[in-house]
Amino acid sequence: MTELLKEIKKELLKNIDKEYKINVQKFFRNPIKLHGVKTPTVRKISKQYYKQIKHLPKKELFDLCEELLENKMAEETTIAFAWVQFRYNELTPKDFPRFERWLKKYVTNWSDCDDFCTHALGHLIWKYPELITKTKPWRTSKNRWLRRASAVIFVHQVWSHMKIDKKIFLKNIFETADTLLLDQDDLVQKGYGWMLKVATDHFPGEVFQYVLKYKDKMPRTALRYAIEKLPKEMKITAMKK
Repeated sequence: MTELLKEIKKELLKNIDKEYKINVQKFFRNPIKLHGVKTPTVRKISKQYYKQIKHLPKKELFDLCEELLENKMAEETTIAFAWVQFRYNELTPKDFPRFERWLKKYVTNWSDCDDFCTHALGHLIWKYPELITKTKPWRTSKNRWLRRASAVIFVHQVWSHMKIDKKIFLKNIFETADTLLLDQDDLVQKGYGWMLKVATDHFPGEVFQYVLKYKDKMPRTALRYAIEKLPKEMKITAMKK
């Protein structure tokens, strides 16, 4: 497996785009560690090398993913999270502690947070909604990515055509928004605003009423995200002071 990881790194280094490396940094508030390989190429490499290890038992595969995550390079992180997603049918509640540890230890920017939470971790929560309780402490964590994750994990459930109970879903997204409502971190504000925005695809009326209730308190950043997909009339009403 060590040789495989070396091969992956060589492949990544062969595909470095120096101009892309410079430009992509502009999307992040703080510099991130990356080789400078475009995401479509990284995902292609991910699929290519997964063929060599798809026979591995889940634990061994996840151990290998953790070795990639230890490098804390953007491309290796993307590959690791993609490999985990390839095994989504095998995810069980026993995987939650490991995923939570990864979130705390290896996620250091909004891109990695969203990738993990809207795919593998989000799928796990969608599949076993009883795990939502375990994510509630994230909402008040000092770690900004845990706070953002507490909202973004619900985006996957919306994209999955709402196969969970409507009442349970709305209760949890509104409870999450309640806790994050006055968060001073704009990346957290964007996270819970995004959660509310995608929920409007299925529950525009409920989200609109929630926004009306808190629009005078809700940071403008979160508010704009939340109402982005609502009808024009609702947007105008929500933005009125």
